[in-house]
Amino acid sequence: MFGLKSLVVPSPEEALPGRDAPIPTAEKHYVLGHKLKGPYPEHLEQAVFALGCFWGAERAFWQLPGVYVTAVGYIAGSTPNPTYEEVCSGRTGHTEAVLVVYDPDEISYEALLKAFFETHNPTQGMRQGNDIGTQYRSGIYVFSDEQRRAAEAAKQAYEKALQAKGLGEITTEIEDAPEFYFAEDYHQQYLAKNPNGYCGLGGTGISCPLGTGVAAE
Repeated sequence: MFGLKSLVVPSPEEALPGRDAPIPTAEKHYVLGHKLKGPYPEHLEQAVFALGCFWGAERAFWQLPGVYVTAVGYIAGSTPNPTYEEVCSGRTGHTEAVLVVYDPDEISYEALLKAFFETHNPTQGMRQGNDIGTQYRSGIYVFSDEQRRAAEAAKQAYEKALQAKGLGEITTEIEDAPEFYFAEDYHQQYLAKNPNGYCGLGGTGISCPLGTGVAAE
């Protein structure tokens, strides 16, 4: 059973203390071969998404053309440099997330948003399928006003599409991107290293109207 505490993001005062130094992680992307933490080529842009268990979420993005590198980690919490066990305790406030470094000349931010919304069910609050807890909440963490406008428009457009099919309101949080903490080595590109590993993600089966000629307004 999951207690109420696991479904409430702790305040900074309640959060675990964490540590000063980053936890060790991988040097390179297991699939794409690029340096995981950069430096990245200057013309590339970054995006961060949270959509449930980050193993399957990361795979959904590294397979897209125009994506240079992906990494899993923790974001939007209070504990500095948290470990996986600390995040899973529900006492850091973080959600499991994917950093996506992409070439905007090859793939648009809107295309990433479309993949994000269609890969999970963004109406479930502090859970994703059978995965329950604050670390599984849906989120978009933006690096610019342009990304925020695109994210808000996509959320509004997809919510209309979902509600037309009888689903509820989207619970995805949209925030300015705080610090992204890279997860441990063994989590990076987990499903490439473990092809039969767990992936609890499941979309709604409803297409997000971005990129189909439908205005996101």
